[in-house]
Amino acid sequence: MREMISMVVVLTVLSAVSGGMLAGVRMGTKTRIENQVLKFQKAPAIKAILKNVTNDPLKDRFNIKDKNQEVTFFLGKHDGKPTDIAFETHGQGHEGPIGLMVGIDINSDKIVGVRVTTTTETPGMGTRANGDSPFAAQFAGKPLTTVFKVKTDGGSIDVMSGATVTSRGICVAATEAKDIYMRLKPEIKKKIAKM
Repeated sequence: MREMISMVVVLTVLSAVSGGMLAGVRMGTKTRIENQVLKFQKAPAIKAILKNVTNDPLKDRFNIKDKNQEVTFFLGKHDGKPTDIAFETHGQGHEGPIGLMVGIDINSDKIVGVRVTTTTETPGMGTRANGDSPFAAQFAGKPLTTVFKVKTDGGSIDVMSGATVTSRGICVAATEAKDIYMRLKPEIKKKIAKM
């Protein structure tokens, strides 16, 4: 009995020390990981969407709490005047979550562009939504009153052949972006006015 108690105590101490070390490493690398994600995943999408701005949207950014999450908005300016924002939303693809950076013109409430930031979709199929794809180009210029669904679901977006689930996931992410923007628009305007 005594041996069993000592084994339980030793195991508990080892687990606590290991857990503490893992938590310390996570806290110590959190900022570095966030910077790497910004630099290598989000920045290329932001720069592609907000390519005509005269400022650095990565520096002109702000956060707003929305429900149980904090949303980071990247502000684009033309000649010092705020014109566009970009932020990331997510949809569910065939193989997992899809991150979508969505740019919105704050004066006309139209989509400037979209870019996939993260995906685990099948190479050659769902990954065709990445970059300057014809699929992603369909969103540019559409007003936020648009129903972002694929045509077979009653929307106006053509699906990628062989990647219907991915197409639907991106439409869900675009719809989420529209909802977030419309819900937070007053707060976004206040934050922009202070910048």
